[in-house]
Amino acid sequence: MGYLDFSGTFARGDLFVHGVMLTLMLSIAALALGMCVGIVGALMRLSNSKVLSSIAAAYVELIRNTPFLVQIYIVYFGLPSVGIRISEMTAAILSLTLYAGAYITEIVRAGIQTIGEGQREAARTLGMSPYLTFRYVVLLPAISAIFPALTSQFILIMLASSVVSVISVPELTGVANDVQGLTFRSLEAYLVVAVIYLALTAAFKGAFALIDRALFSFRYAGR
Repeated sequence: MGYLDFSGTFARGDLFVHGVMLTLMLSIAALALGMCVGIVGALMRLSNSKVLSSIAAAYVELIRNTPFLVQIYIVYFGLPSVGIRISEMTAAILSLTLYAGAYITEIVRAGIQTIGEGQREAARTLGMSPYLTFRYVVLLPAISAIFPALTSQFILIMLASSVVSVISVPELTGVANDVQGLTFRSLEAYLVVAVIYLALTAAFKGAFALIDRALFSFRYAGR
C-alpha cells in the first residue's frame, strides 16, 4: 500500500468523463446566467437611483466577502427552512450563478465606464434609441474590453465548481470523492482530478486566446 497504484482509479474512467461533462455544464450555465445577472447588476450600479445602486453594491459586497462554501450551504440548507425545496443541481447552479454574477457585475461596470461620454452623445445625435446606443455603442465595445477578464472568470468558476461536491453533486471533485471511497486510493484519485483540472484550464486558456484574437484583432493591430 506504500506505492502509487492507479489501476483502480483508471478503471473508473467513465465516472471521470461524466464528472468532466457535469463540471463544464455547471461552469457554462453559471457563466451564461452570471452574465445576465452581471449586466443587470452593472446597470443598477451605474444607475442614478441611489436605491438601485445601493442594492447592487450590497449584493456584490455580500458575495465577494463571504466564502463560497457558506453561500452554497445557505442556498441548499437555508432555502428549505423557509419552504423552498430545490435539488442539489439547482442549488449548485443557483449558487454558482450568484457567485459569478457578483464578480461579473464589477467587470461589466468597469467595461461600460471605459466608453467615453462623447461616443454616447454622438449616438444620440445620430438619432439612435437608448436601446441601440447601449447595445452597439456601449455593450459591444465594453465586451471587447472585458473579454480577457470574462475568460479568466470562467476558469475561476470552473475551479470553484469543485466546492459543490459538498452537497453531493457528482462533478469532477465529487467523482474523485466517490472513487477514493471505492478504491481506498485517495492520493491517486485526487492526483488524477488535479491533472484533469490543469488540462482543462490550459485548454480553455489557449482556446480563449485564439477567440480573443479572432474577434478583437484590432486590439493587436499595432503590436
